[in-house]
Amino acid sequence: MPESDARLALIEEWLSRELRLPVERIEPASSDASFRRYFRVFGERGTWIVMDAPPPQEDVRPYLKVSRLLESLGAHVPHVHQADSERGLLLLEDLGSTLYLDRLSAGADPEPLYDDALAALARIQVQGGAASRELPPYDTAALARELALMPEWFVARHLELAIGDAEAQLLETSFAFLIREALAQPEVFVHRDYHSRNLMVVPGRNPGIIDFQDALRGPVGYDLVSLLKDCYIAWPRARVVSWVSGYRARLAAAGGAAGASEAEFLRWFDLIGVQRHIKVLGIFCRLWYRDGKRGYLADLPRVLGYVHETCGLYAELGPLGRLLAERVAPALPRANARAAATRPDAAAGA
Repeated sequence: MPESDARLALIEEWLSRELRLPVERIEPASSDASFRRYFRVFGERGTWIVMDAPPPQEDVRPYLKVSRLLESLGAHVPHVHQADSERGLLLLEDLGSTLYLDRLSAGADPEPLYDDALAALARIQVQGGAASRELPPYDTAALARELALMPEWFVARHLELAIGDAEAQLLETSFAFLIREALAQPEVFVHRDYHSRNLMVVPGRNPGIIDFQDALRGPVGYDLVSLLKDCYIAWPRARVVSWVSGYRARLAAAGGAAGASEAEFLRWFDLIGVQRHIKVLGIFCRLWYRDGKRGYLADLPRVLGYVHETCGLYAELGPLGRLLAERVAPALPRANARAAATRPDAAAGA
């Protein structure tokens, strides 16, 4: 029996024999960029979600810890009804199947959706000081490890570009600058993937928040840039800046870490965004070449565009911006076409 079928049989046995939950049927709900899978369970008393996180590849204990912390802050995360940590099984509240991305891509007014998401984020950041101290720090080692993914997986593996000594030194200098800027920001509770694919449209206490198990204590601008410079949907710069300004005012009114000025807060936002998007360029390529996760290559031009745009706004990143414009950007269409020709589902949706 294939491992996936064995896990499904384990889930069915867990629900029926151990939890004594009357089950009518089980359907796949989703998967993510890990080994985790999700199933929707239909029963007489409603629906639930089962997270299947097979050991040893996955460990549900970080999820349970962060879930507890976020619930204590009033965030609408899926309530955990039952947990079997040893076997990697969780029975969760069903938040439905409507992602923010689905609603936004269909042309919904983004203002009320983003107002809800920004209000929830502000509550987490303002009230989450004690909770954040229970999380690992987003420290130099973590930031550097993430940045290193870009030259390895995006530049060398996907673009097939050889970086010379001078270019390697430019990247090292730019990365060191981004790390210093990140560490200079006030620290808050950081979800790390607070974006349109991890926010659910729900009828009460919108949004529902998922995929938070990798939370850290880190820069105040990180989750904000994840949301407003989303890797899966983009908005005009003027609108983004307006949202950032409104969010800063919200933080300031609640006693949060709003910075000394709008310019300082926007700098925090922009520069941690460059760190995040450089990381994502590497991660999206690694997901394809190492893990066979399809659909992420199509988002690379948007993510690279964010990095290039911001490099043009800050003199310290001017040389990096020129490298991207002259060497990297021209190679990306060819690399995506090559991947699609070699494995046609590379360009398909996830």
